[in-house]
Amino acid sequence: MATKGFNPFEMAQKQFDGVADLLELDPSTRDLLRQPLREYHFSIPVRMDDGSVRVFRGFRCQHNDARGPCKGGIRFHPQETIDTVRALSMWMTWKCSVSTSPSAAARAASSATRTTSPLGSRSGSAAAGSARLRRTSAR
Repeated sequence: MATKGFNPFEMAQKQFDGVADLLELDPSTRDLLRQPLREYHFSIPVRMDDGSVRVFRGFRCQHNDARGPCKGGIRFHPQETIDTVRALSMWMTWKCSVSTSPSAAARAASSATRTTSPLGSRSGSAAAGSARLRRTSAR
């Protein structure tokens, strides 16, 4: 029998459920805040220095934009998952809310890293991928 691995989004939802119980949130508010508002999934093909083409996965998750335009950082890691990005965007919602930031919450991630990009720096695939991820926040 396979064991289920750690899922950061499920952990964030459990944390939310506990706080929602304490705040006695109504069911419709719970439903709205329990899931991300929108998600984008990308495949980013990049020509490497040796001429080969590698395809990197990218994600952008906007949890809630009620407080204003979505903001959030970009993570680069070869094993990045959409569940990590969902959890980070959810936690960013709470951070922006309690800090009275006039911004909403979003996070983005790519499976590209500095070591996998051409020239070994963000000037290659990572920069191209992050530019594509950032453009989605304007939508």
